[in-house]
Order: sequence, then C-alpha cells, then structure tokens
Amino acid sequence: MTKSLRASSSPEVGRPAAYDSSLDADARPLGAPAPHWPAPITVDREEAESVALFDTFYRVNTIPTDEYQRYDVKRGLRNADGTGVVVGITNISDVHGYRIEDGRKIADDGTLRLRGYDLYDLLGDPAATGRFAYEEIAYLLLMGDLPTQAQRERFVSVIDEHRELPDGFTASMIMQDTPPDIMNVLSRSILNLYAYDSAPEDRSPQHEIVTALSLISRLPRIMVLSYYSMRARYNHESMIMHRFIPGQSTAETILSMLRPDRAFTPEEARMLDIMLCLHAEHGGGNNSTFTARVLTSADTDPYSTYAAAVGSLKGHRHGGANRQVVAMQKEIKETVAHWDNDDEVADCLRRIVRKEAYDRTGLVYGMGHAVYTLSDPRAVICKQFARQLAEGTEREAEFNLLESIERLAPQVIEQEKGTRKDMCANIDMYSGFVYNMLGIPEELFTPLFACSRMAGWAAHRFEEVGSTKRIMRPAYETAMVPHRQYTPIEERS
Repeated sequence: MTKSLRASSSPEVGRPAAYDSSLDADARPLGAPAPHWPAPITVDREEAESVALFDTFYRVNTIPTDEYQRYDVKRGLRNADGTGVVVGITNISDVHGYRIEDGRKIADDGTLRLRGYDLYDLLGDPAATGRFAYEEIAYLLLMGDLPTQAQRERFVSVIDEHRELPDGFTASMIMQDTPPDIMNVLSRSILNLYAYDSAPEDRSPQHEIVTALSLISRLPRIMVLSYYSMRARYNHESMIMHRFIPGQSTAETILSMLRPDRAFTPEEARMLDIMLCLHAEHGGGNNSTFTARVLTSADTDPYSTYAAAVGSLKGHRHGGANRQVVAMQKEIKETVAHWDNDDEVADCLRRIVRKEAYDRTGLVYGMGHAVYTLSDPRAVICKQFARQLAEGTEREAEFNLLESIERLAPQVIEQEKGTRKDMCANIDMYSGFVYNMLGIPEELFTPLFACSRMAGWAAHRFEEVGSTKRIMRPAYETAMVPHRQYTPIEERS
C-alpha cells in the first residue's frame, strides 16, 4: 500500500501562517457565499524523507557548468559577452545600451525608442501637469503611429468604455480566495475574462485589438480592487471599492480608486503617468515580452498569453526585482548609521557583495542591466523626479543615500570581484522611492508595472501574429548517459 503523506507541524502550504477564518465573513460582500480554502498541500517530513522525496532534488536536476561549455550552450540566451542571442526582429522598440565594433562590445549611453521616437520626446515637458502621455504611447505601440487629436480622443473613449467589469466579477473572481500576491490575482483575472468573451478563440485583428484595449482598461481597476480585498482578508482592514470616474486618464483612475478620499494633485497624477510610460515597453527580449511572444507563436488565445506574461513579470529576476531593491535599501538604511558617510555605505555594500548580508546572493539590486551599460534612460528620468520630490523634505537624506549606492556599488563590486564591468543604475533603483513618495503601497509596485506593460505585450503579440507564423521551438542538448539498462522493480535495490 502506498504510504500517505500526513499533515505535519510545519506551516501549511496554500494557507498563510497567520490565517484567521473569521476574516472570511468580514471580507465577503453581503449575500456572497463564504470563501473556502482548498485542502492544503501538506507533507510529513519524516515520511517524505523515508521515500527520498527531497534528498535527490539537486542531484537529479543540476547540469554541470562544464556541460554548457562543452556544447556551447548560450545559458539564459546570452552570448559570452553578455549580449542577447538574436531570436527575432521587431519594429516596435529599440533598446540601445552598447555598440559592437570589430566584434567587441563597447559601452554606450542608453536610449529607448518606441516606433522610432525617443522616449524623452514622447514624454514631453515633465512639468506639463495637464498632459497625460500613457494613452498616447499605448496608441503608438498598438497602432504604429502617433495619434491625431481626434484619434487620441476616440482611443481614450474606447478605453473608458471598457473599464466596467462583468456583473459579479469582483465578488466571484477578485474577492473569492484572494491570494497574498496581487500579480496572481491579475493573472487569474485575465484567464477568467476569457469566459466572458463571446468569441475568445477569435484571432482576427479586430478581436486582438479589442481584447488588448479591454485589458489595458480593466487591469488598473482589478489591481486596486485586489489590493483592498487582500488587505481586508489578511489585515482585517476596510474593503474600499470606489467607482471609476469616466473621463479620467489611467494614472488619474488609479489614484482616484486607490486613495480613500480620492484626492490627488495634478502633479501627482502626471508623475504616476510618467512612471506608467517608463514601464510601457522595453523590447522583445525581456522575459515577460518574450513569454508573450512564445505563447503567441503556439497560436494560443490572447488571455492565456497575457496571463503568462504577468506570471513572468512577477519573477524576482524580472519585474519583481523592484521589491527586492526596496527590501535591500531598507536593510542598508537600518544598518548604516551615517548615511552621508561613504566608508560606512561602502562597507555595507561590501558585505552584500560578499554574500554576508541581505539575501546572500551577492547581488546589489537596482544596479546593472542586461542591455544598458553607461546609463538606463528610464532610470535617468525616474531619478530626476525622485530628486524633485525629495528636495527640501525630510526624505532628501534618503535620496542622497540612493545616489551614494549608485555611485559606490560599481567600485565595491570591482574591488571585491576583481573584474570591471560597465554598470549603471536601472529604473528599479529609484522607482520604489518615487512610488513611496506618491503613497503607492509596496504591494502595488510590480502590479503597476504589469498594468503599464500590457500595451507593450499586446504590441508584440500583434507583431508575432502578423509576421512569424511559426512556433518557437529551440533545441536542447541531451547530457544524460546514452542508455540505461531497465531493471524490473523487484530487482531494484
């Protein structure tokens, strides 16, 4: 008889350790069925170890590094010099961070162009509080050209028309069994919206465009509703459900729905709009966009594609890195006694690089990028806003500390590792600071990234649908022993 795996004294997987069943009744709307947790996945460690469920994990699943070298495999689809392996062509954006001269990689100032337009030009005057650029950039990404005034107004009205969610969606899909991470709610909600589409398997351009616009419109609402549902479920806080206000921009809608009093200044709305623009698109090679491309190449539906892209963006090595940056910065602020002392800051960074502090990975989060070398244009813009927000306030010392981390980290890394690498701050170095100054809760940092990146994912899906017509199917070398003699089970030791 197969030995069962009983519950152990360790925390149950699938249920938060501090779960309070009384919260179910508090969090659900009147008349809604009581939420229920599925049977938790639990493991008795003694019994599990007796059948060797854990002790072979790394032995079985680790490929020696020399095998990758033997077969000249580009791990992470990266060449030896760090450049990406070319796997496609795109007209959507150009992420420039280096030059190739005589076969050598040469560091260069970073630029980001969307459909040929420089990001700086698309954003316009940062002080122009009456202008919102995200919708215009979304139009550019999806349609290929900048809109006329009439086209922009029609585009914004279409987004406005799609903000409404299906009847009962909030209660049954967002508030039911709300998980502790909003990215999972976004992914789940996108998949569930498939069921409300009268022709979800339609691949026509019309359906693709309407589906993308509906998600660009709805994801910010789903994000904010999910945030309050999560806070009510786990923290016993009030469930705030503001209606959206027709005619507001995406940035205004987020702030209006998020803040209990719905109040925000034009400067705050413009600042959030800029942040949405900075995250809207970043080439076809980033992990979540490549994920969208891969799923599209398999000819799956748009909902499955975008849900998978959200799952990719959640990863700590991708969009989820912004929360890693904030956590690392928090530890530095708590560890360093004098933030204006370079020696103390450098010592703290040195412990991080030596894997003696923070998460023991040796990574200085917020520094370095797969493409950018001398500068990340998004970080340059974000830093400008961060400085404006901090000047003359009690947060100025904190901003100065972030600048010190940016300045000292490359020096410390070179000293500790003995190698010099062109390294600049990426957007995550300052984005958390800006969001925090705007009163955006940390739980929304990565979901905001997803809401803004929907436009970029959709543009790349459109291009994949219209251009390639071929499923992505790279090859993997096989490094296992060529042949193993089968032994009947009664003869195995």
